[in-house]
Amino acid sequence: MPEHSPPIDLRSDTVTRPSADMRKAIAEAEVGDAVLGDDPTVAEFENFAAEILGKERALFFPSGIMANQTAIMLHAPPGTEAIIDAGGHILNWEESAAAAWGGVQLRAVQTMDGLLSAADVAGAIRPRSLHLPQTALICLENTHNSAGGRILSLAQLAEVSSVARENDVPVHLDGARLPNAVAATGIPFAQWAEHADTVMVALSKGLGAPVGSILAGTDLLMERAWRIRRRLGGGMRQAGILAAAGLFALRHNLSRLDQDHQNARTLADGARQIDGFHADVPDTNIVMIDIIDDSIHAEPLLARLHARGVWMTQFGPRRLRAVTHLDVDSEGIRRSIVALEETVGALAGT
Repeated sequence: MPEHSPPIDLRSDTVTRPSADMRKAIAEAEVGDAVLGDDPTVAEFENFAAEILGKERALFFPSGIMANQTAIMLHAPPGTEAIIDAGGHILNWEESAAAAWGGVQLRAVQTMDGLLSAADVAGAIRPRSLHLPQTALICLENTHNSAGGRILSLAQLAEVSSVARENDVPVHLDGARLPNAVAATGIPFAQWAEHADTVMVALSKGLGAPVGSILAGTDLLMERAWRIRRRLGGGMRQAGILAAAGLFALRHNLSRLDQDHQNARTLADGARQIDGFHADVPDTNIVMIDIIDDSIHAEPLLARLHARGVWMTQFGPRRLRAVTHLDVDSEGIRRSIVALEETVGALAGT
């Protein structure tokens, strides 16, 4: 890596920094008091988000976790159960918030590929019984983080939604990286969102905003969500400063996600060429690199890569995760592949 080069940070797409144009939009945002309902930029942002998602109303949240947990509390009363894939973000990475805040039990369903099918959901919905917890919600994730950014297809999503409707169970879509699915398939937001009662979309991942997420649904649901958000401490005052970044992200950064997907495929191709490693072709911007050489261990490999200025994360005993984003260009990907290859060679020689 050239001397004084900045790190190639592939730990997550959450590490993106606002561009100069986004910073300009932030600086020039017209603001008011969002809790009192008179911040014009927040209103514009929420109306635009609702329009593209095909929902009656959208709300701006400080984080995706708060938005997800608000959705769970909207749909599932305390003492009920929500169905989720065993690798789902809500289950594994949200600090047991569904139990802590909502008194909701999560029922983990094991799947082959991390994506819930209609059959999986039909088999997990509890029968009506005085002796069993009642199924109150189905939680889906698209794209699926732990499955390597895999896309839950629109057809599969529709089939799950159909089973849910037949059983009078609502669906929440954790669409933190739904923009990546939109970019990869060309299917607009609204066609995905129509199969869920509520949908969350993160702005601070591939879209490059510094903070924030959207939660969208019916007017009635979002009226209740507004109260839950405030109860959780999510009432923000001059939030137009942040909403301006989200508005810019939705209007300008969606079209460039294909670059991240191409960079992810290039990185995966490079990793596959290294002896002792494997990486599936990614659907979107998350690359899972599996170490199949028993003599190589993830922790020392990551430490040496970090020292060379290439930052990834460990995602299992023998798995690395690298996430492409707008702050890593094709040259950064090329250098990452070289660093990985040379580091593996150095470890093999020790």
